[in-house]
Amino acid sequence: MKKLTLLGDLTPAQFLSEYWHKKPLLIRQAIPDFKPLLSAEALFEMAADEDVESRLVTHFERKWQMQSGPLAQLPARSQREWTLLVQGVNLHDDAADALLRTFNFLPDARLDDLMISYATDGGGVGPHFDSYDVFLLQAHGQRRWRFGAQKDLSLVDGVPLKILRNFEPQQEFVLNPGDMLYLPPHIAHDGVAEGECMTYSVGFRAPAYQELAEAFLQFMADSVDLPGRYADPELEPCKHPAEISRAMLAQVAHEIDKVRFTEDDIAIFLGSYLSEPKARTVFTPPQRPLPPGRFAQSAAKRGVALSRKTQMLYRGKHVFINGESFSAGRADKTALCLLADTRKLDGPSAAQASPDVQDALYNWYQDGWLNLV
Repeated sequence: MKKLTLLGDLTPAQFLSEYWHKKPLLIRQAIPDFKPLLSAEALFEMAADEDVESRLVTHFERKWQMQSGPLAQLPARSQREWTLLVQGVNLHDDAADALLRTFNFLPDARLDDLMISYATDGGGVGPHFDSYDVFLLQAHGQRRWRFGAQKDLSLVDGVPLKILRNFEPQQEFVLNPGDMLYLPPHIAHDGVAEGECMTYSVGFRAPAYQELAEAFLQFMADSVDLPGRYADPELEPCKHPAEISRAMLAQVAHEIDKVRFTEDDIAIFLGSYLSEPKARTVFTPPQRPLPPGRFAQSAAKRGVALSRKTQMLYRGKHVFINGESFSAGRADKTALCLLADTRKLDGPSAAQASPDVQDALYNWYQDGWLNLV
């Protein structure tokens, strides 16, 4: 891979201050002379895998259709106006994961995945908008992007895609390999292939607050502790038996009002939620795992690295990995935070880790969450 300039002449701080969540940015030759990390054939093979999320979008005879993977058969490459979308390529390819990690000036908690779009001439998914930030890196061929802020977000009825009915672009650019376009949320855009092309999309997580609230309440349900049972020893004869009494309402409200949650509860929930692997993620344990002693010797010599499918986060004393959470003492946290931030530990760092951390590393190695370098 060529040298990454990613943001052109901007520093990450300038980009975040002037563009992030605010306005689009075109970066010519963000990665000079970029070449695709995967061939089209390798991408097609990936789309046929049941563990990979993929979609086929066609616009044959001016009719939009979409098919979800696995996709054993695809249209001929000579046929116009079809697009293959393969999600989470970073989970299945080391080079794609390495490219995704170059965006580490942004938090891992927000970074989602790298999607590859392959399209024949005229292919695209129609004018639409996303609810999250996205970087669109041209990998092969050319794609024409039209985009702009738009108030009318009404959609075309009766199609399997969220296509804007009245798309009114304000800017237009053709991207060549190595060029990249950043789009903040809700900027309407339409990308159309000019000849065969591949585009890499780096997307970011932006969960809806409703989704977070529902998941948090489910998370807290396991920790609610309200002893006792409703009782009304002072009950008097009622005139309206179907009416819920004010006394009953007040008593139940008083008890439920005892349910409290803290910032620590939210931190544990959020770390577990954001590090949870996606539904189709499958970890591959070593076929012949080393015994603990041999593993420790190898880790001390070679170092360890997180699997590309592993998500590891931390907050305060809490450490999160693949949906699990635990508290770490001060001595352990240094090594664990280094592993989470850099996704690896060199030999000396692994050797100096506490026995508890070394036990955790070995367990993660057995589960396929971590590998020897």
